Amino acid sequence: MTHPFFAIHRHGLIRVAAATPRASVGDTAANADATIALAKEADARGVDLVVFPELNLTSYAIDDLHLQTAQQRATLAAIATVVAASTEMRPVLLVGAALVRNGRLYNCALAIARGRVLGVVPKTFLPNYREFYEKRWFASGAGMTGLTIDLNGEEVPFGTDLIFAARDLPGFVFHTEICEDYWAPTPPSTAGALAGALICCNLSASNIVIGKARDRAMLAAAQSARAVCAYVYSAAGPGESTTEVAWDGQGLIHELGEQLAESARFSTEPELVVADVDCERITQERLRTGTFNDAAVFAGNPETRFRRIAFDHAPVLADSGLERAIRRFPFVPNDPARRDDDCYEAFNIQVEALSKRLVSAHAETIVIGVSGGLDSTHALIVAAKAMDRLGRPRTNILGFTMPGFATGEGTKANAWALMRALGITAEEIDIRPAATRMLQDIGHPFSEGEPVYDITFENVQAGLRTDYLFRLANQRRGIVLGTGDLSEMALGWCTYGVGDQMSHYAVNSGVPKTLIQFLIRWCIRTDQYDAATDAILSTILAQEISPELVPAGADGALQSTESMIGPYALNDFFAHYVIRYGLAPSKIAFLAWHAWRDASVGAWPEDLPADAHVAYDLPTIRHWLEKFLARFFTTSQFKRSAMPNGPKVSAGGALSPRGDWRAPSDGIATTWIEELRSSVP
Repeated sequence: MTHPFFAIHRHGLIRVAAATPRASVGDTAANADATIALAKEADARGVDLVVFPELNLTSYAIDDLHLQTAQQRATLAAIATVVAASTEMRPVLLVGAALVRNGRLYNCALAIARGRVLGVVPKTFLPNYREFYEKRWFASGAGMTGLTIDLNGEEVPFGTDLIFAARDLPGFVFHTEICEDYWAPTPPSTAGALAGALICCNLSASNIVIGKARDRAMLAAAQSARAVCAYVYSAAGPGESTTEVAWDGQGLIHELGEQLAESARFSTEPELVVADVDCERITQERLRTGTFNDAAVFAGNPETRFRRIAFDHAPVLADSGLERAIRRFPFVPNDPARRDDDCYEAFNIQVEALSKRLVSAHAETIVIGVSGGLDSTHALIVAAKAMDRLGRPRTNILGFTMPGFATGEGTKANAWALMRALGITAEEIDIRPAATRMLQDIGHPFSEGEPVYDITFENVQAGLRTDYLFRLANQRRGIVLGTGDLSEMALGWCTYGVGDQMSHYAVNSGVPKTLIQFLIRWCIRTDQYDAATDAILSTILAQEISPELVPAGADGALQSTESMIGPYALNDFFAHYVIRYGLAPSKIAFLAWHAWRDASVGAWPEDLPADAHVAYDLPTIRHWLEKFLARFFTTSQFKRSAMPNGPKVSAGGALSPRGDWRAPSDGIATTWIEELRSSVP
């Protein structure tokens, strides 16, 4: 596909790779050939930046041979070979070599691009403990700034003050450090990131001992999170000398604390582990994290001390696929263990928050409308657990089912079954007489027998339910527990004021619809309640989501929420990237297309029903995204500006005007919709 929309570079993504060539014990010509072979593979795969292991051209574990003139000259020849081979290749290559400068030998990383050495970065921290003896051979690069090195007759920037930036590809800005540098308390990559590098790289030898692979992954994850960057790590693999140590060839790619890719360790074959890192996401995260800027200020603004080495990358705006797993459900991990950990935390956040509110409000009861739908079901089971934790009887929960003109017998039966199973105080208030009277009083055509089911007709019912609940809470010394979720607040899918937008405490307001479904499944799977409760929870999970405000049509079909506002799976996907990262609509569409276009590709959360394994094509994604943008930015903010208290649950964000999201109630969506329309085919 030739439209720029399908190109990763159009969306701030940079393709990086950690390379593990077959090493040698000082055979620099063989090392150069192995480097070029992987560089060619990277070029064929559309990689922008390849990180090789420490001293991959010279060889690492050759001990005093580092100090031999013949070895040093062979290294220069290997560099020349790789530089010449890079002329027609796309990727920037970060290779390792030992270089002599001013009577000292330095352990260096060289950035090579299209027949040119962009710069040379010496290692700062030299390990000289246990099995390491680097100070025997190498000088530290500490303090080496503003310098150059003669490299095969060419003066090349040299020092620890280099970051590299593509002139023609925004976001392609990288820094490099070497092995021990990131084991140090003050990794040089921290300063590099504060100076503007979005991708931090590590050329490492790093022999393997038991548990060290976990330590490397921990450090890479921590540094990418703390320095708000992507981190590419490549350790030496088989072929290096095993006189005293062994090698496993671990390659890692992390972004903002999350591992994107890892190589197969102890492989006898060369390997290239590839991932697309999202530099737009990293930039947006830095904009949102004031601490990052403060750290730069407190460090004396490193960007004023770093040299930015510019180069032309000549990106090709064509479809090269996507080397990155995109979760279809960004609020729900695919991994079962992580999913259950997240569900445990989310559920207990809600329970703890509600417990505190009950105590601080001196409330004796919880008043809740129970419809038999997902949201009220989840709010009710949270309330039951909160009462258990406070040592109060569940009968202090006052559940009311309030059938209206379109309430289905099935959902009402589910509401009653759930309230009975949980052992709460349950009552029914038929709102139809009061709703009919109100419709008569305002002269609505329905009161004269006409089948007019407009927004007034719907909101009369929604408003009466809330009105009853508040007066019942006054009467029975309680608080009204809100049931609306984060997805509904994002879409404005609620009735403002005297309606389901309002409550005394909105316990679900930080939980999107897709996560609520998994939370209920988690409650069933982990036996939070008894068998009778589990059975009715399973029944509720299986039913279609409907507001049940308009009577069924002639075909008996009930109102379908998702047919009106779009699939919640897509809406939650859109909401995550708008709220948490502020990505452009075209970028969100690009990610959604890759996540949802083929149901047979990629991971699904383990306990998602098979009939929910669906696909959405690009026109469908674009259609619903435009609807989402209009609702989110234009029609819904006034409801969020007046939303009640409720706990933030997910790092993906919340919409409270007192917390994560502050926006004008009279904003417009034009900017976002125009960007979508102009950029998505």
